[in-house]
Amino acid sequence: MSAPFRFPRFFVTAPSPCPYLKGRMERKVFTELRGPHAAELNEALGRIGFRRSQSVAYRPSCVGCQACISVRVVASLFKPNSNQRRLLRRNGDLEVNACEAWTTEEQFSLLRRYLSVRHPDGGMHEMDEMDFADMVEQTPVDTYMIEYREPSQGGRPGRLVGACLTDRQSDGLSMIYSFFDPEHPDRNGLGNTIILDHIVHAAKASLPYVYLGYWVEGAPRMRYKTRYKPLEKLTPRGWVPFEPDPLARKTKIPNTSDKVLANTD
Repeated sequence: MSAPFRFPRFFVTAPSPCPYLKGRMERKVFTELRGPHAAELNEALGRIGFRRSQSVAYRPSCVGCQACISVRVVASLFKPNSNQRRLLRRNGDLEVNACEAWTTEEQFSLLRRYLSVRHPDGGMHEMDEMDFADMVEQTPVDTYMIEYREPSQGGRPGRLVGACLTDRQSDGLSMIYSFFDPEHPDRNGLGNTIILDHIVHAAKASLPYVYLGYWVEGAPRMRYKTRYKPLEKLTPRGWVPFEPDPLARKTKIPNTSDKVLANTD
């Protein structure tokens, strides 16, 4: 007889500065993923907007702000536009391998280069090798490190130019974190290539969706997620088609703070 399912206990973090919208505070609700039903719980929470980080599932729970919106690509209906087709052709020689969720020095070196150029002031900039190992290897679900390498030569693996920590779920692929060579002289668009490759492979595997995490209204660094169509967003009515209006005016949301909340259980 299988162990009875226990409803998870949820907690809330203390407010901290939002990494996406200047002047605002963020707060997260989270629960631990553990036990024999961790994978099922992670998938169920993923469908209502939670994301995984190591053995924790979390989602924004900010006072006075709902700018973070969960989005996913409908892989089976995706049709690349002309720019995306050119990008796939340009990087079509990359060798893609789904590796076990186990870190290497080569991966960490690539991550450091990526962070130093793209996110020099981000929260991950001080990440060391142990932190990176925890991010990748502490997983209770079906997780892979997808590597993107230049063509092998003389039987030796080609240079690592991109990677993505990815969860495989029953309804799709969830892209947890991707990084790549930000200054490659001959391969622009590596980040977009990684997303496109996930969409293509999900469709081939008959997996309906590719989960891209949160699109943040008013955050320019998140605009790239709207390039992949058809896109769906999570609303109180469930997942619905999403076509953001580029001309829509940004609604000003007051900056508020709140006291630390304890266990919401």
